[in-house]
Amino acid sequence: MSSETPLDLLKLNLDERVYVKLRGARELTGTLQAFDSHCNIVLSDATETIYELVDGELKSRTKDSEMIFVRGDTVTLVTTPAE
Repeated sequence: MSSETPLDLLKLNLDERVYVKLRGARELTGTLQAFDSHCNIVLSDATETIYELVDGELKSRTKDSEMIFVRGDTVTLVTTPAE
């Protein structure tokens, strides 16, 4: 099966776990439920990791969400997770 556009690759991952890297030192892992041509994405069972520099040390915190909408202009990478 050949892919015509990069969004065709996302279509192959519908209902699958994906890793989404966002601007602003954030990343998400969740099940891809939907997307559109602007790369707006809907994830279910998502875990968001937020990285912060605190007193010169990189810290991270996580938030779990049952469903999350991700605005496409914040997305820098979508791939399968390295689990």
